[in-house]
Amino acid sequence: MKVGIPKELNSEESRVAATPKTVKRLMKQGFEVYIEKGAGLKSNFSDKEFEDSGAHIVNSAKEIYGESDIVLKVLEPTPAEVEKMREGLVLLSYLWPARNQDLLKLLADRKVNAVAMDAIPRISRAQKMDVLSSMANIAGYRAVIEGAYHFGRFLNGQITAAGKVDPAKVLVIGAGVAGLAAIGAANSLGAIVRAFDTRKEVAEQIESMGAQFLTVDIEEDGSTSSGYSKVMSKEFIEAEMKLFLEQAKDVDIIITTAQIPGKEAPKLILDYHVAAMKPGSVIVDLAASTGGNCIYTKNGEIFTTDNGVTIIGKLDQLPSQASQLYGNNLCHLLDDMGKAENFKIDFKDDVISRAMVTHDGKINWPPEPLPVSPQKPKVEVKQKSIEEIKAEEALKAKKKSTNMFIQLAVVGALLFLVGQFAEPQFMQHFTVFVLAVFVGWNLIWNVTHALHTPLMAITNAISGIIVIGGLLQVTDDFSNPVTIVAFLAILVASINIVGGFFVTQRMLKMFKK
Repeated sequence: MKVGIPKELNSEESRVAATPKTVKRLMKQGFEVYIEKGAGLKSNFSDKEFEDSGAHIVNSAKEIYGESDIVLKVLEPTPAEVEKMREGLVLLSYLWPARNQDLLKLLADRKVNAVAMDAIPRISRAQKMDVLSSMANIAGYRAVIEGAYHFGRFLNGQITAAGKVDPAKVLVIGAGVAGLAAIGAANSLGAIVRAFDTRKEVAEQIESMGAQFLTVDIEEDGSTSSGYSKVMSKEFIEAEMKLFLEQAKDVDIIITTAQIPGKEAPKLILDYHVAAMKPGSVIVDLAASTGGNCIYTKNGEIFTTDNGVTIIGKLDQLPSQASQLYGNNLCHLLDDMGKAENFKIDFKDDVISRAMVTHDGKINWPPEPLPVSPQKPKVEVKQKSIEEIKAEEALKAKKKSTNMFIQLAVVGALLFLVGQFAEPQFMQHFTVFVLAVFVGWNLIWNVTHALHTPLMAITNAISGIIVIGGLLQVTDDFSNPVTIVAFLAILVASINIVGGFFVTQRMLKMFKK
């Protein structure tokens, strides 16, 4: 099978759907690879690099669309490009089907089997094909770099001979893939990072990345089964706007990442937020392509407001890195579709059935909702009073004492029964052994499970008893079998105890940098 990669026609697009590395991978999958001349120049990949990787260079997009079985693209094709596509062609590209119904009709009329890479469902199995996450990761990182460039000062705090430099304060709105990438980059550069998200579940993720989680005093969660946030209530939005105003007065850089698939981006930074920001502050709007989260954002432009706030609606795509990640996503999808040898379009596959937006002249959009595991109903926990807690603790202590008494009674009965038949000298040693085991068991077993380590395991408690018993039996007569057995017992038990210390030391070293 032939895979074709055409040149992107949009002058603003610098990515390409394959790199020399992914070309080698495509060939290992059994495909012949054809690339339009100059397709990778904007991504810093020359035609020679592609040829050295095993690809064939062709002179025009017409050859790609007319002779390939599969075409890999970045941006959605233009009507002129669709006209060049042959019937039965498989197209893997961004398509944005929710807002490109006319394009879907053109593709269906040409009987092109089109896979919208931006419509890959966000399920665990499809993470390796999720182009939105791959590109969002780059955008989040780049947002911090460009925000720092336009801010014009250090992000980290410094104390120098010339004076003290305060660290910059960065607010990240939205803690998806892009938001978390931005948090990580800003934190690594030394900034004080704060983050806001309507989904309470991301609080731990934000804090683990080194940022402070901001929230409002309203018990409402924006989580949904799709992974995106839902539209919040009027009261929540009002509290959210108030929080943003307080932060706008204090922070130096605001990075917004909120987008809704198929819809215009929500407006989060309004005119009075921008007016409250200090001169020299920066807003990086990652939702610029869908209308922007800031009311002043202009897609593809960077400008400064009258009060000195720089608003960035355009980012460097890092084309080489972005093309590599995007190419990997495409290769993973072709892996799932059977590679060249067993390539097929399987509508029983959850990924293909939802991302294949046109097939055999029919439009398959919107897809059926992806079934998700039902969430367990929340169980309301009754708040207990101090008196009730004390009563429960007293009852547990009473049961524990009763159980201890029963166990002692059983041990006493056992010793009494054995004593009826055994010799007095044996009974003396046997009684010490049984009581030692009983005390050791209860001592170790009642330790909180969170504190259990190899040093506090029951086996080590028994080893300690064996060592003590062995020491009592050892004499200076090494021809005595009892002394030999006692010496071996001490040796084996000591190995167990020392091994416990050794293993614990290795475990502790795992948590040291």
